[in-house]
Formats: sequence, structure tokens, C-alpha cells
Amino acid sequence: MRFRRHMPPLREWKLLDVSRRRATRWGVWAIGALLAGYLTAYLLIFPTPILHGRQVVPRVLGLSLQDASQQIRTAGFEVRDGGSEPHPSAPAGTVIWQDPPPGVNAPAGLRVTLVVSAGPPKIPVPDVSGLDGSLAQRLVTAAGLTVAQVESIQAPTPTGIAIQTQPGAGSLLPPAAGVTVVVSRGAPTIPVPVLLGMSVADARTRLETDGLKVGSVTRRRTAEANPGTVVGQKPAAGTLAAPGTVVDLIVARSPQ
Repeated sequence: MRFRRHMPPLREWKLLDVSRRRATRWGVWAIGALLAGYLTAYLLIFPTPILHGRQVVPRVLGLSLQDASQQIRTAGFEVRDGGSEPHPSAPAGTVIWQDPPPGVNAPAGLRVTLVVSAGPPKIPVPDVSGLDGSLAQRLVTAAGLTVAQVESIQAPTPTGIAIQTQPGAGSLLPPAAGVTVVVSRGAPTIPVPVLLGMSVADARTRLETDGLKVGSVTRRRTAEANPGTVVGQKPAAGTLAAPGTVVDLIVARSPQ
């Protein structure tokens, strides 16, 4: 008895071959997707060294430079000093930036650059000369500094006008540092009266009437004036003085 082997038509062979190639292609894509997902989880989500001699860079942000350097070296890396930069909130000396960033797989011995905080940025004292005293104080406060006191002095400028600050304009100070605002209380306007020939008591009365004061009283032997009378004064008569200015007197005494 003879058996005839069933042979599918040539058209069915081609369809079968196309199906196999399509299945193979999908299989390759599936394996690639699984491998990509595994590598993503392996490298990004749960990073661990994959090759001998590679380590994960530790996170040292917010640590002191000493502690951060110790952790970097313990992990098998070297430390590079990146200097310091101002930072509005991080305390001075703490790490605010590292390169490479935390969690990166890097070769052992790689240099990790650390930058530390220099503290809050310094604030320049504003130039308030020539401004009204109250406006000058507001500008100092608006700059982030504090008006420690307001000092007034005699100056040839209108009363209440700011003359300068202490420290001076442009000085760099930490936030909330104290600044003294110096304002004018006007130019000296009181002429020193003539006191020569007066007694000490009369000279004192005259000075106090004009808004001035008696300073030191020095007695000098002389035969050219009556004892007890003023023979010299400083400042000289006619000098414009500020209220409360002290006038020193030289008083004659008996030549014997």
C-alpha cells in the first residue's frame, strides 16, 4: 500500500514563513523592552555598581565640608575643592553643590567637586547723602540693613538732610547689620560775642544768653588788664558757632 504525503500548496508555505518572521520580530522587541526596563530600574531606580571598580556617588548636600569629604573618600572617590558661593539660607561652610550629583555610578577614584556656602550675600550700604533724613532711613531698611542710630552734626546743609552713613556708602555688610545715619542740624549761625574786658561772671552770662558755653578758664599774669577780666578767648569774637559751642577764656591775674 502506498501513502501519499500531504504537501501544502506553495502559497501556504509563504504565509507560514511570514508568520514565523513576524513572531520572531515581536519576540526580539519583547526581549528588548524587558532588558530596557531592567536596566532602567538597575541604573536609575535602584542604582548599584554594575562593573568592578565603579561606585555610587553619595549625597553630601547640607553636610559640613569635613563630613562630606569623609563620606566621599569612604565611597572610593577623591575630593576637589570647588570654593564657596553666597547662599541665602545655607549656613556658611555647608555643601550646597556637588559634581557628579548624588546617585551617579562613577569610576572609583573620580574627583567629586564640592562647593560650600559662604553664608548670605553681603549687602552694600546705600548712598543716602543729600536725601531727607527719614527717606535715608527707609532706604537703609529697604536694602536689608538696620538703622542703628541717627546722629546729627553741624554742617553747611539744610537741617534734617542726610550727610553720610557709618560705615560709608558701598561698604558690604551682612543682612540686618546696623548702620548709623548722619544728618545735618544746620550750619553754625551764632556769632561768638566779644568778651574781652568782661569779668568771668559777665562773660558766662553773655555766652549762655547767646546759646554758648564757657569752657576752660586759664589765668595769666599781666599788667595790661585788670585782674579777673577776660584778655583772650577761643574761638575768636565774630566766629560763627553752633548752639552749645564751648568758648575757652584767658583771664588776667595780678602780675605780682
